[in-house]
Amino acid sequence: MDLLDLLHDTMSSPWVYLAIFAIAVLDGFFPVVPSETAVITAGVFAASGAPYLPAVILVAAAGALVGDHVSYAIGRGGGTRLLDRLPPDGRRRAAIDRARRGIATRGGLILTVARYIPGGRTAVTLTMGAVRYPRRRFLVFDALAASSWGLYSALVGYVGGLAFEQDPLRGLLLGLGLALTVTVVVEVVRWLRNRRRAARAGEPGAARADEPGSDAVSAGVVSRQVDAR
Repeated sequence: MDLLDLLHDTMSSPWVYLAIFAIAVLDGFFPVVPSETAVITAGVFAASGAPYLPAVILVAAAGALVGDHVSYAIGRGGGTRLLDRLPPDGRRRAAIDRARRGIATRGGLILTVARYIPGGRTAVTLTMGAVRYPRRRFLVFDALAASSWGLYSALVGYVGGLAFEQDPLRGLLLGLGLALTVTVVVEVVRWLRNRRRAARAGEPGAARADEPGSDAVSAGVVSRQVDAR
């Protein structure tokens, strides 16, 4: 059995939905798990009829939502105590204060943007838990972010599958290429905006606190602190 046959058998199994859900959950707090690749792959094969595209979108979004709440709970449980021990005049405390202010005013935007920044999803959800961002607001915004991610990832794969309906492996390569392109574009735009704002402030290379991307970077401080426990 070659790779294509194995993928066909896997994607046509009813267990594929449980696998997608589990992978999306794990990726929320263990970001080396390739949830986006799994969803894109399912989207590619959905163009041929199996698995069922709406079900792929639903389970991917649900898994991402659950995984984000696990990460939020980890940050809320351990991150808060770590933040309390940071020196009040230290650089890490200043970074967290910037992230806290940004999350308080633009939590939904930051949560959504961070989902498309490598490592940003886990860093932001951990930080939101650590700074005790209101749980109900987190649920609402994260439901929107997870839904948009599930829809985007599955449709990117579906487009690749439609383009190469007779060659799913090429469709998968196209889908992954499209997703990589979007990630690169988001990173380049974020870098250029940070650089322009830093230049206006007279601090080359410094990220400003009013930039959603800079909040995600600051949030990485909490992520590393929690991981070090």
